[in-house]
Amino acid sequence: MPDLPPLTPDECTRYARHLSVPGIGEDGQRRLKGSSVLMIGTGGLGSPAALYLAAAGVGRIGLIDPDTVDRSNLQRQILHGESWVGKAKLDSAADRLREINPHVELELLPLHFSPDNAVDLVSRYDVVLDGCDNFPTRFLSNDACFLLKKPCVYGSIFRFEGQVTVFAPHLGGPCYRCMLPTLPPPGAAPSCEEAGVLGVLPGVIGSLQAMETIKLLLGIGEAPLGKLLCYDALGTSFRSLRLRRDPACRLCGDTPVIDSVHNAETTASATCTMSDPSLPSISVQDLAARIDAGDDLYILDVRQPEEEAEGTIPGAVLIPLGTLPERISELPAGREILVHCKAGGRSARAVKFLHEAGFPQAVNIDGGINAWKAR
Repeated sequence: MPDLPPLTPDECTRYARHLSVPGIGEDGQRRLKGSSVLMIGTGGLGSPAALYLAAAGVGRIGLIDPDTVDRSNLQRQILHGESWVGKAKLDSAADRLREINPHVELELLPLHFSPDNAVDLVSRYDVVLDGCDNFPTRFLSNDACFLLKKPCVYGSIFRFEGQVTVFAPHLGGPCYRCMLPTLPPPGAAPSCEEAGVLGVLPGVIGSLQAMETIKLLLGIGEAPLGKLLCYDALGTSFRSLRLRRDPACRLCGDTPVIDSVHNAETTASATCTMSDPSLPSISVQDLAARIDAGDDLYILDVRQPEEEAEGTIPGAVLIPLGTLPERISELPAGREILVHCKAGGRSARAVKFLHEAGFPQAVNIDGGINAWKAR
């Protein structure tokens, strides 16, 4: 196969266990070396997937991630370690992956995957592995892959459960929009920072994503087209749900109306907050101005006690969301109550509860402590 790169003696030694596998062999390993994968995110899902793709010898891996390593990442994002806290995730990932396999070419992309760059980025790779944690980016990776006829390897996690599939209408399966036609309404799903996840779970799901990616690159086995693989960690079980192509899908259906990656779903906010725009809110900039002006404010923090180590807003009173109903008598009646959490989701629910409980002056602090620290 002259069009594929040859293996060096060191690579033959490194991939010896692959070379002896029927269906892979030297030709398959050369195919992997000549292949490329774009990975969206180097977090919980991207960490194990990147490690295994690099170890397997995928020749070129693009890594998209603009974030820095936070200590709360380390419970599940196994690419990163304590010495990298506060530093760029891409630098941490590159350091680890080069240690795993120096033969792999890494393309580091410290940017947000957006409608403005998605088509250009996806066009450079054979397969996209989506390890993101928000709905707009999932819609965006799906739409870009559909328009460019590239497979999108999807994974998602929630507490003790995970899902994996491949969206590739050009190969005969449905697209992401066939499963989820539009964005869920505000509050319909918990924030990715609030729901929590068992740290081992993304290792399972990310590894499955890597497996499906390698199968696609090698052209072996059966891709889960039209099949959503669901893993229940507590029940130690896998089950498959059938996904059908939706003839009415706005992207891949019989009469599509979406022909661009710029649309209502992909241009929505990709933050993890699920706040309700109908609730009164205040920006952290306006809050800071009021604090500086000496206003007498009542600020309510509805995070968990252990989250205070991530930072606090001066003067805030901590009452975790779960205990708010039983401690509501501690709140000042007739006063404005400014409520915050980590990212804005729990505080929005707290504000809605307070309004219903007779505290109409409760106000949500947009973006929570994350926005406060960023300010």
